[in-house]
Amino acid sequence: MSRKVRLQLHETLDATGRLDKSGVRSVQRAVAETLAENRGALPEVYAFATSVIRDAPNRDEVLAQVASATGTRLRVMSGEEEARLAYVAARHWAGERAGSLLVLDIGGGTVEVASGTSRQPRTAHSLPLGARTVTRTWKLDEAVSSKRRLAEVRDHLSDRLAAADLPHADPDGRVLACSKTFTQLARYTTAGRDRSRVPQRLTLDEVRAAVGVLAKNGSAGRGRLPGISRHRAGQSLAGAMVAEALMEACRATSVEISPWSTREGLLLERLGALRGKGSTRR
Repeated sequence: MSRKVRLQLHETLDATGRLDKSGVRSVQRAVAETLAENRGALPEVYAFATSVIRDAPNRDEVLAQVASATGTRLRVMSGEEEARLAYVAARHWAGERAGSLLVLDIGGGTVEVASGTSRQPRTAHSLPLGARTVTRTWKLDEAVSSKRRLAEVRDHLSDRLAAADLPHADPDGRVLACSKTFTQLARYTTAGRDRSRVPQRLTLDEVRAAVGVLAKNGSAGRGRLPGISRHRAGQSLAGAMVAEALMEACRATSVEISPWSTREGLLLERLGALRGKGSTRR
Protein backbone atom coordinates (compact mmCIF):
# COMPACT_ATOMS: atom_id res chain seq x y z
CA MET A 1 0.00 0.00 0.00
CA SER A 2 1.32 3.42 -0.89
CA ARG A 3 -0.12 6.88 -0.29
CA LYS A 4 1.49 10.18 -1.20
CA VAL A 5 0.70 13.73 -0.18
CA ARG A 6 2.86 16.32 -1.91
CA LEU A 7 3.76 18.89 0.77
CA GLN A 8 6.44 20.99 -0.95
CA LEU A 9 7.87 21.74 2.50
CA HIS A 10 10.93 23.45 1.03
CA GLU A 11 8.62 26.27 -0.04
CA THR A 12 7.66 26.89 3.60
CA LEU A 13 11.24 27.38 4.81
CA ASP A 14 12.37 30.86 5.76
CA ALA A 15 15.86 32.27 5.13
CA THR A 16 17.24 30.46 8.19
CA GLY A 17 15.75 27.09 7.21
CA ARG A 18 12.97 27.22 9.81
CA LEU A 19 9.66 25.59 8.91
CA ASP A 20 6.90 28.21 9.07
CA LYS A 21 3.38 27.74 10.49
CA SER A 22 1.88 26.75 7.14
CA GLY A 23 4.52 24.04 6.76
CA VAL A 24 3.83 22.66 10.23
CA ARG A 25 0.09 22.63 9.56
CA SER A 26 0.59 20.77 6.27
CA VAL A 27 2.62 18.07 8.07
CA GLN A 28 -0.03 17.78 10.80
CA ARG A 29 -2.78 17.43 8.22
CA ALA A 30 -0.90 14.83 6.14
CA VAL A 31 -0.08 12.68 9.19
CA ALA A 32 -3.62 12.90 10.57
CA GLU A 33 -5.28 12.06 7.24
CA THR A 34 -2.95 9.14 6.57
CA LEU A 35 -3.49 7.63 10.02
CA ALA A 36 -7.27 8.13 9.81
CA GLU A 37 -7.46 6.45 6.40
CA ASN A 38 -5.42 3.42 7.44
CA ARG A 39 -6.26 3.08 11.14
CA GLY A 40 -6.80 -0.56 11.97
CA ALA A 41 -5.17 -1.72 8.74
CA LEU A 42 -1.61 -1.09 9.90
CA PRO A 43 -0.18 -3.34 12.64
CA GLU A 44 2.68 -0.93 13.22
CA VAL A 45 3.40 2.67 12.25
CA TYR A 46 6.96 3.99 12.01
CA ALA A 47 6.66 7.67 11.23
CA PHE A 48 9.90 9.42 10.33
CA ALA A 49 10.98 12.77 8.96
CA THR A 50 13.84 13.42 6.57
CA SER A 51 16.15 16.37 6.04
CA VAL A 52 13.68 19.27 5.68
CA ILE A 53 12.48 18.74 9.26
CA ARG A 54 15.66 17.14 10.60
CA ASP A 55 17.81 20.12 9.68
CA ALA A 56 15.31 22.83 10.61
CA PRO A 57 16.45 25.04 13.53
CA ASN A 58 12.93 24.70 14.99
CA ARG A 59 12.87 20.91 14.57
CA ASP A 60 11.97 20.12 18.19
CA GLU A 61 9.10 22.60 18.08
CA VAL A 62 7.79 21.08 14.85
CA LEU A 63 7.97 17.54 16.21
CA ALA A 64 6.19 18.56 19.40
CA GLN A 65 3.39 20.34 17.52
CA VAL A 66 2.81 17.41 15.17
CA ALA A 67 2.76 14.99 18.11
CA SER A 68 0.28 17.15 20.01
CA ALA A 69 -2.04 17.47 17.03
CA THR A 70 -1.90 13.85 15.78
CA GLY A 71 -0.78 11.69 18.70
CA THR A 72 2.14 10.49 16.57
CA ARG A 73 5.70 11.63 17.13
CA LEU A 74 7.83 11.73 14.03
CA ARG A 75 11.20 10.10 14.46
CA VAL A 76 14.32 11.68 13.05
CA MET A 77 17.16 9.58 11.72
CA SER A 78 20.65 10.81 10.96
CA GLY A 79 21.97 11.19 7.44
CA GLU A 80 24.31 8.26 8.02
CA GLU A 81 21.33 6.10 9.03
CA GLU A 82 19.53 7.12 5.84
CA ALA A 83 22.64 6.10 3.88
CA ARG A 84 22.73 2.74 5.66
CA LEU A 85 19.06 2.04 4.96
CA ALA A 86 19.42 3.05 1.31
CA TYR A 87 22.24 0.51 1.05
CA VAL A 88 20.13 -2.19 2.73
CA ALA A 89 17.34 -1.54 0.22
CA ALA A 90 19.70 -1.53 -2.76
CA ARG A 91 21.35 -4.74 -1.57
CA HIS A 92 17.96 -6.50 -1.38
CA TRP A 93 16.94 -5.14 -4.77
CA ALA A 94 20.21 -6.20 -6.41
CA GLY A 95 19.92 -9.72 -5.00
CA GLU A 96 21.88 -11.84 -2.57
CA ARG A 97 24.53 -12.69 -5.16
CA ALA A 98 25.43 -9.06 -5.83
CA GLY A 99 29.05 -8.48 -4.92
CA SER A 100 30.58 -5.10 -4.17
CA LEU A 101 28.00 -2.32 -4.13
CA LEU A 102 28.33 1.45 -4.16
CA VAL A 103 25.02 3.19 -3.46
CA LEU A 104 24.39 6.86 -4.30
CA ASP A 105 21.33 8.77 -3.10
CA ILE A 106 20.65 12.47 -3.74
CA GLY A 107 17.91 13.90 -1.56
CA GLY A 108 16.61 17.41 -1.22
CA GLY A 109 18.79 18.40 1.71
CA THR A 110 21.58 15.84 1.76
CA VAL A 111 23.54 13.35 -0.29
CA GLU A 112 24.07 9.81 0.99
CA VAL A 113 26.79 7.41 -0.12
CA ALA A 114 27.30 3.87 1.17
CA SER A 115 29.43 0.94 0.07
CA GLY A 116 30.12 -2.65 1.04
CA THR A 117 30.13 -6.30 0.08
CA SER A 118 27.65 -7.73 2.60
CA ARG A 119 24.14 -7.05 3.90
CA GLN A 120 25.29 -4.03 5.91
CA PRO A 121 27.50 -1.28 4.44
CA ARG A 122 31.16 -0.96 5.26
CA THR A 123 31.02 2.83 4.88
CA ALA A 124 28.13 5.32 5.12
CA HIS A 125 28.40 9.06 4.43
CA SER A 126 25.96 11.95 4.47
CA LEU A 127 26.73 15.45 3.20
CA PRO A 128 24.56 18.63 3.09
CA LEU A 129 24.69 18.80 -0.70
CA GLY A 130 21.16 17.84 -1.68
CA ALA A 131 19.42 19.29 -4.74
CA ARG A 132 17.31 21.69 -2.67
CA THR A 133 20.26 22.83 -0.56
CA VAL A 134 22.48 23.53 -3.57
CA THR A 135 19.64 25.29 -5.39
CA ARG A 136 19.03 27.64 -2.45
CA THR A 137 22.73 28.25 -1.81
CA TRP A 138 23.65 29.05 -5.41
CA LYS A 139 20.26 30.32 -6.65
CA LEU A 140 20.09 27.76 -9.44
CA ASP A 141 16.32 27.68 -9.86
CA GLU A 142 16.54 29.96 -12.91
CA ALA A 143 18.62 29.84 -16.09
CA VAL A 144 22.38 30.17 -15.66
CA SER A 145 24.14 31.66 -18.66
CA SER A 146 27.49 32.27 -16.97
CA LYS A 147 29.99 29.46 -17.53
CA ARG A 148 32.09 30.97 -14.75
CA ARG A 149 29.24 30.56 -12.27
CA LEU A 150 28.68 26.95 -13.28
CA ALA A 151 32.41 26.36 -12.84
CA GLU A 152 32.25 27.87 -9.34
CA VAL A 153 29.44 25.50 -8.37
CA ARG A 154 31.30 22.54 -9.84
CA ASP A 155 34.49 23.48 -7.97
CA HIS A 156 32.57 23.87 -4.70
CA LEU A 157 30.90 20.47 -5.06
CA SER A 158 34.15 18.81 -6.10
CA ASP A 159 36.03 20.24 -3.11
CA ARG A 160 33.34 19.23 -0.61
CA LEU A 161 33.11 15.69 -1.96
CA ALA A 162 36.88 15.27 -2.15
CA ALA A 163 37.20 16.30 1.50
CA ALA A 164 34.69 13.61 2.49
CA ASP A 165 36.99 10.83 1.23
CA LEU A 166 34.16 8.93 -0.45
CA PRO A 167 34.55 5.31 -1.60
CA HIS A 168 35.37 4.67 -5.25
CA ALA A 169 33.47 2.38 -7.58
CA ASP A 170 34.87 -1.15 -7.64
CA PRO A 171 35.79 -2.15 -11.22
CA ASP A 172 34.16 -5.54 -10.58
CA GLY A 173 31.23 -4.18 -8.57
CA ARG A 174 27.98 -2.38 -9.23
CA VAL A 175 26.98 1.24 -8.68
CA LEU A 176 23.32 1.79 -7.80
CA ALA A 177 21.60 5.17 -7.80
CA CYS A 178 18.40 5.17 -5.79
CA SER A 179 16.93 8.66 -5.72
CA LYS A 180 14.30 10.58 -7.66
CA THR A 181 17.04 12.93 -8.87
CA PHE A 182 18.85 10.12 -10.66
CA THR A 183 15.60 8.56 -11.88
CA GLN A 184 14.45 11.87 -13.37
CA LEU A 185 17.77 12.37 -15.14
CA ALA A 186 17.56 8.86 -16.55
CA ARG A 187 14.02 9.51 -17.79
CA TYR A 188 15.15 12.73 -19.42
CA THR A 189 18.05 11.05 -21.24
CA THR A 190 15.87 8.18 -22.53
CA ALA A 191 12.70 10.18 -23.29
CA GLY A 192 13.72 10.99 -26.85
CA ARG A 193 14.50 7.37 -27.67
CA ASP A 194 11.75 5.27 -26.09
CA ARG A 195 9.25 6.83 -23.68
CA SER A 196 7.70 3.46 -22.86
CA ARG A 197 10.96 2.01 -21.54
CA VAL A 198 11.74 2.28 -17.84
CA PRO A 199 15.24 3.80 -17.56
CA GLN A 200 17.73 1.34 -16.12
CA ARG A 201 21.09 3.04 -16.50
CA LEU A 202 22.55 6.55 -16.60
CA THR A 203 26.04 7.48 -17.77
CA LEU A 204 28.26 10.30 -16.61
CA ASP A 205 28.38 11.68 -20.16
CA GLU A 206 24.58 11.82 -20.21
CA VAL A 207 24.53 13.69 -16.91
CA ARG A 208 27.06 16.24 -18.20
CA ALA A 209 24.96 16.81 -21.30
CA ALA A 210 21.84 17.24 -19.16
CA VAL A 211 23.56 19.92 -17.05
CA GLY A 212 24.20 21.97 -20.18
CA VAL A 213 20.56 21.84 -21.30
CA LEU A 214 19.07 22.45 -17.84
CA ALA A 215 21.36 25.44 -17.26
CA LYS A 216 19.98 27.17 -20.37
CA ASN A 217 16.41 26.93 -19.06
CA GLY A 218 14.60 28.43 -16.10
CA SER A 219 12.17 26.45 -13.95
CA ALA A 220 9.31 26.77 -16.43
CA GLY A 221 11.43 25.70 -19.37
CA ARG A 222 12.88 22.75 -17.51
CA GLY A 223 9.40 21.61 -16.56
CA ARG A 224 8.55 21.32 -20.25
CA LEU A 225 11.52 19.07 -20.98
CA PRO A 226 10.67 15.38 -21.42
CA GLY A 227 11.13 13.41 -18.23
CA ILE A 228 11.48 16.46 -15.96
CA SER A 229 8.57 16.82 -13.54
CA ARG A 230 7.27 20.34 -13.03
CA HIS A 231 7.39 20.26 -9.24
CA ARG A 232 11.08 19.24 -9.35
CA ALA A 233 12.08 21.46 -12.24
CA GLY A 234 13.42 24.27 -10.07
CA GLN A 235 16.02 22.09 -8.40
CA SER A 236 16.71 19.84 -11.40
CA LEU A 237 19.85 21.73 -12.45
CA ALA A 238 21.36 21.51 -8.99
CA GLY A 239 20.41 17.84 -8.83
CA ALA A 240 22.16 17.15 -12.14
CA MET A 241 25.28 19.03 -11.02
CA VAL A 242 25.40 17.11 -7.75
CA ALA A 243 24.96 13.84 -9.66
CA GLU A 244 27.81 14.82 -11.98
CA ALA A 245 30.13 15.75 -9.11
CA LEU A 246 29.19 12.67 -7.10
CA MET A 247 29.86 10.26 -9.95
CA GLU A 248 33.18 11.97 -10.65
CA ALA A 249 34.20 11.84 -6.98
CA CYS A 250 33.33 8.13 -6.77
CA ARG A 251 34.89 7.41 -10.17
CA ALA A 252 31.65 5.98 -11.53
CA THR A 253 31.19 6.28 -15.29
CA SER A 254 27.62 4.96 -15.09
CA VAL A 255 24.99 3.95 -12.53
CA GLU A 256 22.10 1.50 -12.42
CA ILE A 257 18.76 3.00 -11.41
CA SER A 258 17.30 1.28 -8.35
CA PRO A 259 13.66 1.98 -7.40
CA TRP A 260 14.32 1.23 -3.72
CA SER A 261 15.85 3.62 -1.20
CA THR A 262 15.67 4.60 2.50
CA ARG A 263 11.95 3.97 2.92
CA GLU A 264 12.19 0.46 1.48
CA GLY A 265 15.28 -0.25 3.59
CA LEU A 266 13.35 0.73 6.71
CA LEU A 267 10.38 -1.43 5.72
CA LEU A 268 12.62 -4.41 5.00
CA GLU A 269 14.31 -4.15 8.39
CA ARG A 270 11.00 -3.74 10.25
CA LEU A 271 9.57 -6.76 8.42
CA GLY A 272 12.69 -8.73 9.27
CA ALA A 273 12.30 -7.83 12.94
CA LEU A 274 8.64 -8.92 12.94
CA ARG A 275 9.53 -12.23 11.29
CA GLY A 276 12.22 -12.75 13.91
CA LYS A 277 9.72 -12.27 16.69
CA GLY A 278 7.36 -14.73 15.02
CA SER A 279 10.09 -17.35 14.77
CA THR A 280 10.91 -16.92 18.45
CA ARG A 281 7.28 -17.39 19.49
CA ARG A 282 6.96 -20.55 17.42
